[in-house]
Amino acid sequence: EIQKSNIDMNELTKEVLFGMNKSIEHSAEIKICKLHSAKADYSLLYQVMLNLISNAVKYSSKKAHPLVEIFSEEKNGEIIFSVKDNGVGFDMRFVHKLFGIFQRLHNSKDFEGTGVGLAIVHRIISKHGGKVWAEGELNNGASFYITLPSSVDDLIRETQILGHEQI
Repeated sequence: EIQKSNIDMNELTKEVLFGMNKSIEHSAEIKICKLHSAKADYSLLYQVMLNLISNAVKYSSKKAHPLVEIFSEEKNGEIIFSVKDNGVGFDMRFVHKLFGIFQRLHNSKDFEGTGVGLAIVHRIISKHGGKVWAEGELNNGASFYITLPSSVDDLIRETQILGHEQI
């Protein structure tokens, strides 16, 4: 069951990076823009950000200057979070495979992994009423996006539901 609370995404992202830096050795520069807060399940959203950021670090690791950028914006009643890297990217013809379980677009000899991380991201974000998608270009990096309902829209929806239950 999802336990939603208000989450400071800047703090959550810092905690993800702190945990990653203790377990994964990397040389990526990670830039975090001021992130919007979100109403979500903390531990599930932590897992989403861990999967997205660690993938970005992994797939940019062979670059001379690996770079990962994390942004958010509010648009059309949703908060869009993005994790962008300057890594190996992928061919957009195969984008439909990215979020499937055990689907890999790169050789496991080049990049370790099981092929379940993005499937987990997709499932968690779907359970929160959001969407996921990706854009990439071979040898020019990738951007992964997730959306969550904005807290204001969530609050309006909850008020409407409570109002209907009282009738």
